[in-house]
Amino acid sequence: MSDTKKKTRKKIDFDSPAVQDEVNNITHGTFVKQGTMLAYPTGFPGATIPIQADESHITALDTSRQGFVYGGTSGKRAHIFVGMFHGVTGMIFDMNPVEGATHCPAVCCGKAKFVACVNGSSGGGRVLASNLEPWPYDLIQEWGFERHTFDDLGEVAPGEPIVHAVADGSRDHTVGVTSHHLFTVDLAAPKVEVVEEVSGSGRLALGSKGGVFGSDGAGHLWRFDPQTRKLEREAVKLPSGRWEKAPAAWARVKQTGLLYTADDDGQLFSFDEQRGFSAALGKTLLAPVYCMAATFDGRIFGSCGEGIGKMFCYDPRRPHQVTDLGVAVSLFERRRYGYVFGDAVTGRDGEIVFGEDDDGGHLWLYFPRIQAAGA
Repeated sequence: MSDTKKKTRKKIDFDSPAVQDEVNNITHGTFVKQGTMLAYPTGFPGATIPIQADESHITALDTSRQGFVYGGTSGKRAHIFVGMFHGVTGMIFDMNPVEGATHCPAVCCGKAKFVACVNGSSGGGRVLASNLEPWPYDLIQEWGFERHTFDDLGEVAPGEPIVHAVADGSRDHTVGVTSHHLFTVDLAAPKVEVVEEVSGSGRLALGSKGGVFGSDGAGHLWRFDPQTRKLEREAVKLPSGRWEKAPAAWARVKQTGLLYTADDDGQLFSFDEQRGFSAALGKTLLAPVYCMAATFDGRIFGSCGEGIGKMFCYDPRRPHQVTDLGVAVSLFERRRYGYVFGDAVTGRDGEIVFGEDDDGGHLWLYFPRIQAAGA
């Protein structure tokens, strides 16, 4: 081909307004485009040091009725912590490291106590219990906390790691699964009881009518009633999709109990105990979906994709549309990018709290965009 016929690349004028606008769109459009995120270190600012980097992968979260956020970390050593972000508080308190534990798959809050499930390099998963923290005094003027020893309720089933657990609707019991058994924890006693053999995989969820659901082999969910203690095998058929990794994430709308989950390809579905699963509602830009939670107006916010994950939003008023919100970034408290999140819960005022599953993990508070009237 002669030189005259060769295609020449058009020179880009980086000083032109159109090109500068596009560069700004690419740069700033990469990161969260709606709402505001705040990354909070795992310590009391100016008073205590955060949990050390290789022990601070946040993998489990739950909220108490007071709105405090309880969580557990994974890494070289697991830690249990509580975060307070309302009133005159604003801190995360490392309640204690757990010797011999390297992974925390679940933390569940009851009325007066909470339990943390932990796994180690040897032996089966253990359940720890402790009292919930009371409201502290003014944490700007003066403060004081005591580290209490956890009540170790022992191994659930010898040699079996705990996969996940959730509190029931009454917050009197916790329902969990190991790799081979279903178990409950009486939060008042507290004590652990193995119920029946099941194959534990994926996360559990509390349904709209009080049932607890978990993966039951390929293509189904079992249902457990915490009140009658009845386990129904293959109670619900999963919708059409790819479910090789079982439901890895759930979000629950507090007002209705409606659940949302996603298959391995990022297809979103809703689930109601009476109506069953919906058809596919939309698909996230990346897969898998690692965690998600619902704010008070029913919108679902979550994190998807491996490596550098992206935030997404599903608004039920706009069916079949999942909005890509971009990569997490915090400009407040800690200026930081967020790439991987291990769990998410809804905060006291509808904010979404994400646990960062990374070295030097932070709690990320996401304040969604306020919807315009009539939008």
